[in-house]
Amino acid sequence: MKIDEKAIRKLAELLDETHLTEIEVAEGEQVIRVARGGAVISAGAAMPVSMASDPTIPQAANLSAPSTVAGNHPGAVVSPMVGTAYLQAEPGAPSFVQKGATVKAGDTLLIIEAMKVMNPIKAQKGGVVTQIAIENGQPVEFGDVLMVIE
Repeated sequence: MKIDEKAIRKLAELLDETHLTEIEVAEGEQVIRVARGGAVISAGAAMPVSMASDPTIPQAANLSAPSTVAGNHPGAVVSPMVGTAYLQAEPGAPSFVQKGATVKAGDTLLIIEAMKVMNPIKAQKGGVVTQIAIENGQPVEFGDVLMVIE
């Protein structure tokens, strides 16, 4: 695999500009994660994922789903990015959806804040929300299962 030094430098500059401690970009199965102190490039799901106790050490992307729901479940809604997941539009507001709610394709299920941008996560298909696998305000990784719609 060829290391794209320009991409790493641009991501490092973005870290400085935004005062973030970590940023991750994925294209296909190639993942580049830059954190204060270094960068890791991984080939994706084929590499084992291990989390160090030191958050300043760069890690491969978490491409595995939580053990309660298989990521290959046909109704699994997975995170398309790294960020903080919110089940409500703002504190004190009602949740976008609740367990047992019926949703239509295109309904907003939750939002993920990434780099100070609120990104709505919409239902790809209609059905009933049978499981919500995250808590409000929980950090999520790319590929984490957020909820299940059946």
